[in-house]
Amino acid sequence: MSRYSRARKIHDNTVEGRRAVLEALRAERHIQRLLIADGIEVGSQMREIISLAESSGIQVEHLQRRDLDRQSRTKKSQGVVAVLPDTRYVDIEDIILEADRRSQAPLIAVLDGIVDPHNLGAIARTMDAAAGHGIIIPERRAAGITPGAIRASAGALMHLPVARVVNISRTIEYLNQLGLQTLALTVDADTDYTHADLTIPTALVVGSEEKGVSRLAMERCSGTISIPMHGQLASLNASVSAAIALYEAVRQRSSV
Repeated sequence: MSRYSRARKIHDNTVEGRRAVLEALRAERHIQRLLIADGIEVGSQMREIISLAESSGIQVEHLQRRDLDRQSRTKKSQGVVAVLPDTRYVDIEDIILEADRRSQAPLIAVLDGIVDPHNLGAIARTMDAAAGHGIIIPERRAAGITPGAIRASAGALMHLPVARVVNISRTIEYLNQLGLQTLALTVDADTDYTHADLTIPTALVVGSEEKGVSRLAMERCSGTISIPMHGQLASLNASVSAAIALYEAVRQRSSV
């Protein structure tokens, strides 16, 4: 079988780019194959990638660069692609258990219709940096764990639990029943985000890039919070809003 024939069989579930692949290996994700372009420059990252792959018994295949690039979904593979057997989503309960394992109050982001994989990746990266416990996304009409999202997250999606649900509104109701406060980030809320108690179990509900939090989701939230806008623009990018609120939670929790 030719190298090109092998390259054509790349599975849809891939992790692409040196940082993302390295984080997948460090997280001990189940990787079927590691594909590396011929002639790639072997710096410290690549040396660690190859070492981790070999120590884990992962099959390493070398392809011509043009063949690998042709099959790259992100078109920014940096000459290395990890092939995964599946995309691992978890149950909501797994996210809560992760918080329990750390003896912490759950801190979750519920993404109501985020369609841009770069926004999903950016939120995941911030959630990981803020030591949050996971993200919940809808199954339809929303970004999922794709190579582009993984790359945008700098590999954070390889570590962070992500649950995918059928209905966001019913999920918010369920989180309320579990004892979490569900706070929608919206521009017209009466409560400033710094005045909300984010030390208790919290799910921050972040709306879509264009429409914000949907009406049905908003109605099921236990509260709403806003980030003051003092300039000419009416709102912030979804990932920026999420980052500000998450780090307010970090600030509050670190002072308790």
